Amino acid sequence: MRALLTGTARAVRDALAGIVPAGGRAVLGDAPGGDAQFDIDKVAERAVWEYVCRHAHVPVALHTEDEGTRTTGSGPRYVLVVDPIDGTRPASAGLEMGTVSIAAAPIGDGRPTLRDVTAAHVLELKTGAWLYADDTTGVEAAGYPWPVPRLSPNTDLTRMFWSLEFNGHPMRLMCEAYEHLVDASANTGGVFVFNSASYSITRIVTGQLDAFVDVGNRILRDHPGTEAAFRRAGRGNILHLFPYDIAAAVYLARRAGVTVTDGYGAPLDDMPLFAIDPAGQRSCVAAANPALHRALLDNIRWHSGGFA
Repeated sequence: MRALLTGTARAVRDALAGIVPAGGRAVLGDAPGGDAQFDIDKVAERAVWEYVCRHAHVPVALHTEDEGTRTTGSGPRYVLVVDPIDGTRPASAGLEMGTVSIAAAPIGDGRPTLRDVTAAHVLELKTGAWLYADDTTGVEAAGYPWPVPRLSPNTDLTRMFWSLEFNGHPMRLMCEAYEHLVDASANTGGVFVFNSASYSITRIVTGQLDAFVDVGNRILRDHPGTEAAFRRAGRGNILHLFPYDIAAAVYLARRAGVTVTDGYGAPLDDMPLFAIDPAGQRSCVAAANPALHRALLDNIRWHSGGFA
């Protein structure tokens, strides 16, 4: 399984080497979940399928952002949940936040969830640095100039280095939720928007960030009247965290000791790996330590008159 995951990620990086960032900004349509599909997404999807078909020793199911679920043969025992490019926009710009994200899980009764993941790999497209873990190993890493995992001890919200998500999230609603946290930390800490949940969460594992938040799904669940605003921002779609966005990164983060939950503080274990509908999407709050995680949950404004 390790060879299949790491080899697939390398195949994507090799396929994109000649076209990023010179090309890669044409929008070809929408993925099944509703996110814009760029031309480099097509290249990456093809690289994943071709590599897995050639190198999987037994039939496997493949669930990807743009193609949904396919199998390489009958009776697959495992599913690979793959985002061939998590961070298509930064990858299109030649920035370092694009990753290949792959999680593996037994397919079981055909309804696997995030708790079933047994191996995960995240490869950075620009640098080639990577993280890997499975149920028999701790987190392994290469390409970083310091030992990884390395979790931040910071518990101070004003000193926090953190990232947050805006794609498909109305700016006004997000400001209602945490503009006070941005104001408090932007100068004495750091606030980043990477457009890649996989990159953001794994930055906590590497010690570069203290936390990551994507709160849109909880706001929608708590305040159904915001749906129209979310759909406007998503061009008619609800674009919250999909399983292929976070399955690998959450597994790696938890193996490294990161505190990761949904916006309610509940485990993400029941997140269906095949779901792309709004009911299967989730929010996420991840932090390098439990104290900072608790402080975020307590200080994000989950209920505001501005959500009406």
